Amino acid sequence: MLLVVLEVAWNVGGPYIECMSSSGLGSADREFLAALSDVAFGNPFTPERVALIRRLAPDAPGDLSQDREALARVVAPKLRALAGAHPGAAERHLLESAFAYVAYHRYVPMLDAHIERQAQQAGAPLSVPFGEDAVRDLVQSGFTEERAVKFFSFFFQLRRAFYFIERTLAGKSASMEELRRALWNNMFTHDMRTYEAALWNRMEDFATLLFGETGTGKGSAAAAIGRSEFIPYLPGERRFAANFAESFIAINLSQFPETLIESELFGHRKGSFTGAIDHHQGVFERCSAHGALFLDEIGEVGVPVQIKLLQVLQERTFTTLGGRDKKRFSGRVIAATNRPIAELRQGGRFREDFYYRLCSDVIHVPTLRQRLRESPAELAELVELLVGRTAGASGGDLPGLVLEALERDVPRDYAWPGNVRELEQAVRRILLTGAYRPDTRTEEANGEERLLARLRQGNLTADELLSAYSAMLYKRLGSYAAVAQRMQLDPRTSRKYVIANPEEGGRK
Repeated sequence: MLLVVLEVAWNVGGPYIECMSSSGLGSADREFLAALSDVAFGNPFTPERVALIRRLAPDAPGDLSQDREALARVVAPKLRALAGAHPGAAERHLLESAFAYVAYHRYVPMLDAHIERQAQQAGAPLSVPFGEDAVRDLVQSGFTEERAVKFFSFFFQLRRAFYFIERTLAGKSASMEELRRALWNNMFTHDMRTYEAALWNRMEDFATLLFGETGTGKGSAAAAIGRSEFIPYLPGERRFAANFAESFIAINLSQFPETLIESELFGHRKGSFTGAIDHHQGVFERCSAHGALFLDEIGEVGVPVQIKLLQVLQERTFTTLGGRDKKRFSGRVIAATNRPIAELRQGGRFREDFYYRLCSDVIHVPTLRQRLRESPAELAELVELLVGRTAGASGGDLPGLVLEALERDVPRDYAWPGNVRELEQAVRRILLTGAYRPDTRTEEANGEERLLARLRQGNLTADELLSAYSAMLYKRLGSYAAVAQRMQLDPRTSRKYVIANPEEGGRK
């Protein structure tokens, strides 16, 4: 039924725009099309967009976060009903958004299937057998050939962004919802109309800095950005210009000695230093112009490397070690650190000018303990996802068995110091041994490190400081009375502070 509705809506495209009279659009029609434009160009991970869809399709049943059929059924008859009007320039722009919206959803199944195939295939980009049809449909609806090709490229980018955000960053906690919204804005800005009009080919100038503890999933967040860059469609070759599966390059800077970091980043010529027995291509040269480079553990690099990276960000050029020619870097830079950046900057280990070049956008990846505190049900969702990655479709009852083991073996207030990475290993250990015994000593050490980091940042309130310190003492001493004695507080007061800080080990 949906395809029939979309077909009817689409067939009124080109003729519809040409046969309109001079009467223009009514105020209700303009309001509807303006709201539809807000939907089409809006962040799909915001509650405001879902509310807007509900207003446009008040009788639609089900979950409107998956709005394709619901809103398409409303848009099609609206477009048919407007066939007697002749739009002005502003109204024509609204109608263009409506036809683009219908066209996009018409090709969503084919785009998704193409993304699935391409994600598994290295090398040259796969052919797009439906690309010619999509461009032709847009042209028949009033788009110029050039603009139709550009919009089809947008369609591909939108589906990749949604695919990688939705599928790799699971969880319904408030902090994860905020992360998904932030990642979408990072790719398309807060208003996609601005992105489409002026910024789609200038996103390389927007570096991104990800913060988060070890194991929170900064790499997944970076990959979602890097695999969702704009890739032009080449109509003459019936394919996209690059393979998104290879457009994202990640490098962990902490795994290289200082003497080799520059070689890994910029490459080297044979004989440029002792041990350089052959030419080596660095990650800046290997990164596609339609991709992104992820510099993990950026807080670990020394000042000399920071200066060279700063030059790349400013001038978009670099020089291979031992070489003379400047080479251009056209990709995007994403950096991440698990260390408090304020501490690094205050200690002089992180240059201020380098920081301000990296922070066009700053995104915080939440800890697992924060996510579970906001939404305890998220644990089951994550376990199902992790079991699926390990066992595939044959997982069956395994998620339930893993959850039973976690409920039995892991304290209810466990802080998961290793975050999602620790949970992933816990799932694997349970699948192997049937049990998981967390290292509470490691948890205690990490909790103390987190407290010290927050103290250095200077952003704790008095109550937060007392709660965190009380919880730390409770872990060491084992009783509220001992905590009260050490802090010279009434036992009831010490208990109140411990309970107030479940993140650091408080007991209910």
